[in-house]
Amino acid sequence: MKLSILTDNTAGSHFLAEHGLSYLIQVDGMNILFDTGHSDVFRQNASKLGIDLQQEVSLIVLSHGHWDHGNGLRFLQGKPLLTHPEAFIRRFRKKDRSPLGLALSYEEINQQFALTTSAKPYRISDRIFYLGEIPRTTPFESQSTPFEQENGADDFVPDDSALAIVNHGKLIVISGCAHSGICNICEYAKQVTGVQTIDAVIGGFHLKSQDEQTRQTIRYFEQENIRTLLPSHCTELAALAAFHAAFGIVQAKTGQIISFPSAGK
Repeated sequence: MKLSILTDNTAGSHFLAEHGLSYLIQVDGMNILFDTGHSDVFRQNASKLGIDLQQEVSLIVLSHGHWDHGNGLRFLQGKPLLTHPEAFIRRFRKKDRSPLGLALSYEEINQQFALTTSAKPYRISDRIFYLGEIPRTTPFESQSTPFEQENGADDFVPDDSALAIVNHGKLIVISGCAHSGICNICEYAKQVTGVQTIDAVIGGFHLKSQDEQTRQTIRYFEQENIRTLLPSHCTELAALAAFHAAFGIVQAKTGQIISFPSAGK
């Protein structure tokens, strides 16, 4: 298995960066594009890695319906696309009512891609799982939201999801933004797959400061004894510093490739 960072907030050597996230996950003969950032940066960086996404991608998975994860969909077409049915709602920031949903409508995406939506877990292959809607069970995650829906109701981003891959009998959890809480995601990945040991957690953790949520999240990962942690994108500097102090993490950068020993279940 190989994961290539095509879009992230920090640029690697010779690669572009933007506020967004896009990973190419190559596993079991499949090329899964997980999110697309908000421009064509993911395609440009893929080209630098010798990858033609339009030709080579087997499946696109959209983690949730925010602009910085899904507006790059404008630069692809004709591919299978998997996401939550609520990914297409109109949503806004409370502070200024600025929009942060997708540029493309449900109708446009449905015409442009072979669309599958699921709020329930969806098994992509024998060992690759799309988790669907994440239950919010921890007392320290997803307790408030800066977002609202078109009607003014709180938007807790119910469509926020993730991937879980079983490798050597352990889990690799890949998150887009973790609005649902990265610990909630990990616990649900265990429930969905039946695998209780987590080997790696990679992606946006949506932690902004060295607050109680960050401290509780670090405690959770310490208890889980996870070998590989790579918080990125929406994990801001103060939280990254806390993770570095606790785990000695490296910074995620575009162009970075993370390899895992290949194995079946």
